[in-house]
Amino acid sequence: MKEQTEVKALKEGRYVVIDGEPCTIVSIATSKPGKHGSAKARIDTIGVFDGQKRSIVQPVSAKIYVPILKRKTAQVLSFSGKNVVQLMSMDDYSTFELAIPSELRAKLKEGQTLTYIECMGKKKIDMR
Repeated sequence: MKEQTEVKALKEGRYVVIDGEPCTIVSIATSKPGKHGSAKARIDTIGVFDGQKRSIVQPVSAKIYVPILKRKTAQVLSFSGKNVVQLMSMDDYSTFELAIPSELRAKLKEGQTLTYIECMGKKKIDMR
């Protein structure tokens, strides 16, 4: 899910959709309006799910999409191989599999409850 907002309403640390991918805003630089144009904003971001850096330049009055991220809880059911875990959502008790980042593999145990991010049909484990 996503909603539409103006570029001037964006802030660092929030989220924006670039190239159909939800991204976290790292920095915003705004230029002054010139003789023949409006003020522009350069937005530097990092993808939430793929970690790829992206940047766009838009007029501050332009409309842009902001994703609606949902943080949900799930219980670890089992491990499938080295990098896949089977989880059960605590909301509707559905089961699904997600990839485990290598640094989190040692921290996870069966029966443990964790949080995950769901946005635009994608899911990712979120251990803060």
